[in-house]
Amino acid sequence: MPNTSTVAQSGVRSVASVFMRQVYQWMTAGLALTTVVAFAVAGSPAIQQAIFGNTLVLILMVVAQFGLVIALSAAVHKMSASTATGLFLLYSAVTGATLSSIFVVYPVASIANAFLVTTGTFLAMSVYGTVTRRDLTAMGSFLFMGLVGLLIAMVVNIFLQSSMMDFIISCLGVLIFTGLTAYDTQKLRQFGENAPLDDGTAIRRGAILGALTLYLDFINLFLMMLRLFGGNRD
Repeated sequence: MPNTSTVAQSGVRSVASVFMRQVYQWMTAGLALTTVVAFAVAGSPAIQQAIFGNTLVLILMVVAQFGLVIALSAAVHKMSASTATGLFLLYSAVTGATLSSIFVVYPVASIANAFLVTTGTFLAMSVYGTVTRRDLTAMGSFLFMGLVGLLIAMVVNIFLQSSMMDFIISCLGVLIFTGLTAYDTQKLRQFGENAPLDDGTAIRRGAILGALTLYLDFINLFLMMLRLFGGNRD
């Protein structure tokens, strides 16, 4: 006769696996949409001019990005699964439009290399966050404080325009978002283990929020890698 505890643990692992699979699937869909939109906007001078040639439009798009992240993070539990999914995909598309500017600043080869390095780093740290038995909670708190400091340093450097400070910011950014990838993966895995078995809507909402979390880790890690190793067209 099978051990009840063993069966229960197997069920928990199964639910966690299904949850994490949904997280990665939606994250991948978001990244794919971002890439397609970025390529499309970069390939259209008219659209680029409409976005980057008009300060108001650009500001509205950046505000929309922040607004969508805040809305999903704060109110996803009140949304239908389809609404949460739609907002996440909308955010991915808007991010793709604003990120299209990297094709003007960096060579395509540098962008591709940064993307490949980011993908490898992200996968390695995500696997670590999944399999490690070490509690990464303390590391997450430390990384969050580092992230706040990083944002302050970036704002200060807008005025200082220091190349040395920019290099330090990029190095710290890579370290912070690499660590956050492992921390967020572990946190999501734990959430999946406690997800309600019979509530598909709750699981979908959680998967969308998890996809957004890892999407942000990936995008920010990619941008830091690009700042660090990308060079420029000059």
